[in-house]
Amino acid sequence: MHISDLIPWGRDKQKTPSAETGTASNPLVALQRDINHVFEDFWHKMESGWTGDGEGEGMFGPRTDVTETDESVDVSMELPGMTEQDIDISLSNDTMTIRGEKNIEHEEDRKGVYMCERSYGSFYRMIPLPAGIDADKADATFKNGVLTVSLPKTPQAQAKVKRVPVKAA
Repeated sequence: MHISDLIPWGRDKQKTPSAETGTASNPLVALQRDINHVFEDFWHKMESGWTGDGEGEGMFGPRTDVTETDESVDVSMELPGMTEQDIDISLSNDTMTIRGEKNIEHEEDRKGVYMCERSYGSFYRMIPLPAGIDADKADATFKNGVLTVSLPKTPQAQAKVKRVPVKAA
């Protein structure tokens, strides 16, 4: 019996030769490789977001709803604890980028115990937009921690909307 038989993870992985023996596998090398993989995976998810879509929202990305009607595209984003001065919205050809930074500090001193809690971080979210958005008439409001952006469509884009009736078979 080898010590590697006692380690439940890494059994299916290819054995790496040990530097000392040349051909024998070293269970500590396999353990180190597995631990490195866990940390690399964690930091990759921190950088690209837990959903893996790589949109820059990171682990703490705001929840976003995007809806489209015949007249407009509406974006709603939860940003609790932020103010309208903390938010930046920019529109380019076919993308809306929303950036923000949250800095909150709360300190408390009671009965000789000092406590400090901080919640901070920045985010950005890039939202692809359909063709026919009138960027000059875009409107954004911020109320009770919810950002709402309304992007009206141009009259030409509204005219291209065609409804197709659905018939029973």
